[in-house]
Amino acid sequence: MIHLLSKPSLKIVGLFFCLVLFLFSLALSLFIGKTPIPLHVTIEAIFQYDPTSTEHLIIMSSRVTRTIIAALVGGALAIAGLFMQALTRNPLAEPGIFGVNAGAVFFVVLFIFLFPARSLVEYMWAAFFGAGLAATMIYFLGSTGKAGLSPVKVVLAGAAVTAMFGSVTSGLLILNENGLQDVLFWMAGSVAGRTLDMVVPLLPFLLAALILGFFLTHHLNILTSGEDVAKGLGQNTVLIKALTVVVIVVLAGGAVAICGAIGFVGLIIPHIARYLVGTDHRWLLPYCALLGASLLLIADLGARLIVMPADMPIGVMTAILGTPFFIYIARKGFRS
Repeated sequence: MIHLLSKPSLKIVGLFFCLVLFLFSLALSLFIGKTPIPLHVTIEAIFQYDPTSTEHLIIMSSRVTRTIIAALVGGALAIAGLFMQALTRNPLAEPGIFGVNAGAVFFVVLFIFLFPARSLVEYMWAAFFGAGLAATMIYFLGSTGKAGLSPVKVVLAGAAVTAMFGSVTSGLLILNENGLQDVLFWMAGSVAGRTLDMVVPLLPFLLAALILGFFLTHHLNILTSGEDVAKGLGQNTVLIKALTVVVIVVLAGGAVAICGAIGFVGLIIPHIARYLVGTDHRWLLPYCALLGASLLLIADLGARLIVMPADMPIGVMTAILGTPFFIYIARKGFRS
């Protein structure tokens, strides 16, 4: 596979530029919004916070929280997409396409139906459980049979699980129209209205999954060479696949639980990263983390500015970017 940055020194330089892009996106997210706030005032709000200043209050109570959540979720979704594509050997694998979002939304709807008027944090845990259950179901359904896990079976399993959860979700919404507004909070995907209280409980899980992902990158390089090759080299493929599923479930489930159904980040970013540095997952993981965070920060900026003073759901912005990319990858795959 041809990639731009072939030498390790070039990959380090590329990683530095990804970091610069991330920091630039971070800065833009802090000082651009409905209320124009100069850069120097933004810096003052972070380092010399004055609770009596309206501008400082906007920065610290809204934009800092929104920026942190967008960066965290973008990186988590990109890494989850990278690991899904490696595990399934499917270039179209992505949490939203493979039913993770559908499972999360279903359990939020079910929780609202059974326990109305609960807090967003409780809804978040319901979404986290639903995303994890959906991903686990797809993995086991796609692994049945003598051939084991295959790209075609995973696609079929993802479509079946998505259809099942989507149908039951629609039925529950018909029975409980009063809960529709709360559900739309997750269905559209957004970082607006979230608080750090929603992130803190999941942060240990996300960090643990990220650390586990770093340890798995070398094993994924071997696994993507082929099942027979991996077994011939003495790799315990069942264990590696199971641990990879754990990473995917925690990262994708946690991201969906916090921000809802934000699609295509996990599809776009791994392909861009592979174009830059090739197929070595030890490089792909940090590239995906930085590029995924940058993409969601930029998408959130667009969501704030396009329909001011209202907020467009960030999931709409990523869909606008991701749908043409999905069609391109699908056509490319069919031609090959």
